[in-house]
Amino acid sequence: MTLEDFKNMVDTIPHLPGVYRFLDEEDTILYVGKAKDLRNRLSNYFGDKKQIAFKTRVLTKNANRIEFTIVETEHDALLMENTFIKKFQPRYNVSLKDGKSYSYIVIKNERFPRVFFTRKVIKDGSSYFGPYTSKGRVKLIFDVVKKLFPLRTCAFSLTESNIQQGKFKLCLEYHIKNCMGPCEGLETEKSYNDKIDQIKYILKGNFARVKEYMLSQMAEAATELNFELAQQYKERLTLLEDYQAKSTVVSSSIKDLDVFTIRSDEKMAFVNYLKIVDGALINTDTVEIEKKLEEEDIDVLNFVIPVIRERYQSIAPEVATTYPVVLEHEIMVTLPKIGDKRKLIELSQRNLDYYITQKRKSETERKNKQSPAERILTTLKNDLRMQDLPLHIECFDNSNIQGTNPVASCVVFRNAKPFKKDYRHFKIKTVEGPNDFASMEEVVYRRYARMLEEKQSLPNLVIIDGGKGQLSAAVKSLNELGILNQLVVVGIAKRLEEIFFPEDPIPLYINKKSESLKLIQHCRNEAHRFALGFHRDLRSKNFLNSELTSIAGIGEKTAQKLITSFGSVKKLRESSREEIEAVAGKKNAEMIFQHFTQQLDDNNSNNQDNDE
Repeated sequence: MTLEDFKNMVDTIPHLPGVYRFLDEEDTILYVGKAKDLRNRLSNYFGDKKQIAFKTRVLTKNANRIEFTIVETEHDALLMENTFIKKFQPRYNVSLKDGKSYSYIVIKNERFPRVFFTRKVIKDGSSYFGPYTSKGRVKLIFDVVKKLFPLRTCAFSLTESNIQQGKFKLCLEYHIKNCMGPCEGLETEKSYNDKIDQIKYILKGNFARVKEYMLSQMAEAATELNFELAQQYKERLTLLEDYQAKSTVVSSSIKDLDVFTIRSDEKMAFVNYLKIVDGALINTDTVEIEKKLEEEDIDVLNFVIPVIRERYQSIAPEVATTYPVVLEHEIMVTLPKIGDKRKLIELSQRNLDYYITQKRKSETERKNKQSPAERILTTLKNDLRMQDLPLHIECFDNSNIQGTNPVASCVVFRNAKPFKKDYRHFKIKTVEGPNDFASMEEVVYRRYARMLEEKQSLPNLVIIDGGKGQLSAAVKSLNELGILNQLVVVGIAKRLEEIFFPEDPIPLYINKKSESLKLIQHCRNEAHRFALGFHRDLRSKNFLNSELTSIAGIGEKTAQKLITSFGSVKKLRESSREEIEAVAGKKNAEMIFQHFTQQLDDNNSNNQDNDE
C-alpha cells in the first residue's frame, strides 16, 4: 500500500478509538492494532520514510488495504485487538514463543476422581491446575497431596453397580496400602469428595482453608476419643505447614496479586510473571515474545498479560507492573513505588535479569557449537529479515566494453561456499549496445525459466550486482515468471555497499564488519570475476577469429580449429607449413602461409621506406 493509496482514504478515517487491520491481496490479515485516535495512528505508518522503521515499511509494502472498526473506548479497542490476534494470529503482530512442555495436575471428571500429573490438557470436564514450569516443584506438590489425602490411582470405572457386585475384591490388598478402598465401600463418596475439595484448595494456594479443615477433623476425632485418627490429622497438618514454609511468603498484608515486569531489545521481549496467592508466591514463569514492528514495552504487556493470566487461570483482582497497561474493568492495575509490592517488582526484575543472562550464555555456547557456515547464514537470514536460511544463493553480474561482447554470469553458493559446478555464463542475445538493465533482465529470465522447465529447486536468495536499476530489471523477469514471492532478491551497490530491496527506495546498511555482508561481497566479487573472465576469453577469441577469417578462403570453423590447436596467431605464424597443414589441410595451409609471408614482406617494405 503506497502513500498515495493512504491519502485517497485518509479523509474517511475518523478521529475516534478503534481497531485497524492491514490486509494483503488475498485478504489475509497481516497486522492488527488498536488506537485512541485511528486517523492519527494510521498516519504514522505513512509519514517520513526516514523516520519509519524498516519492518514497518515492509508491512505497508505488503499490505493491499486497511480495515478499521470504531469502538467506544480505548479499553474496548484493547479487548477487540486481543480477540483478533488470538483468532487470526497475524504475521506482523508480536508472537509468544512457547516451546516449553508444561506440566499440569489434573483432577479427573469421574466418580471418585483420580489425581495425577499430565502434559496434555483434554477438554473433558476435568479440572487442570498449572501449568508448572518446574518439574521438581510439580513432583513436590504431587507427593504432598498423596501423603495428605490418600486417593485411588486405579483406572477402574467405579460405577454403583460395579461396587455393589464386588468386582474389585482382588484389589483389596492394594487399596489398604494406597487408598481407603472406595471401590469396596470402605470410604464414602462424601468423605472422598471432601478430600478432593481440600486438594483443590492446596493447588490454588489456599492453605488457610485446608488448615481449618484439618483442625476441625482433628478436634472431631479427639471429641470421639479416636486419638489415633486425631494423631494422623496432626501429622498431616505438620506436613502441610512444612510444605507451606517452603513457599516464598512475601507479605501478610498482600492477598492475591499478579506481578509482571519486562525487559526488551530490538528483536525480543522477556516478561516475568509472579503469581501471589494469600501472600505466598506459588508460581513463576518467564516468557519470550518475538517483536515484529518495534513494539513498545507497554504494547507487549497489553498483549501478554491477558494471555498469561488465562494460562495460569489467575483470578487475582490486582496486577502490579511498571507500565499503565489497560486491562479488564474489574482488574486494578498498580505501579508500586514503595512497600511490599515494589519489592515484588524488584524480585521479578531480578528473575528477568538472571533469565536473560542464562539465555545469552546458552546462545553463545550454542553459537560456538555451530559450524561457521551455520553462524554466517543465520546472521544473513536475520539481517535480511528472511524466513528461511539462505542455504542456496545465486548472484548475477554483467560485463562488456562499450556494449561489445556483452556477457553475464551467475555464480552459486551453497552453505555459504562457492559451488563452482553450478556456475553459469551467458552471451547476451537480445540486447544491442551498452544496456546493463536489459542485459540483466534477459539473463535472469533465461536462468529461472530453464530451472522451472527442468523442475530444479529455486534459490533462497538472489543477489544482483548493481543498484536499483539492475534490481528492478531482475524483479521484472521474476514477476513475469511468477516466482518473485518464492525467493528473496536484493541488489548491492558497490560504492557504499548499500543493500536494496524491491520497491523500497531506502537501502539497508549492514555493519561493515558483519559476516553476512562479507558473504554478500564474496558472492558479488565471485560473480564479477567469473563474468569478466568469460568476457575476456570471448573478446580474445573474437579478435583471433577476425584475424584469421580475413584470409581469403578461411572460415570461422577453420579459424577456431587453428586457435584451439596453436593457442594464438603468433604461435601459428611461427609454425611450419607442415604443422599448419596437419591441422587445416594442404589447401588452407598454403593460403595461410602465403598470407603470413605477404605480411612479412609488407612489414619489411614499410621499414625500408621509413629508413629512407
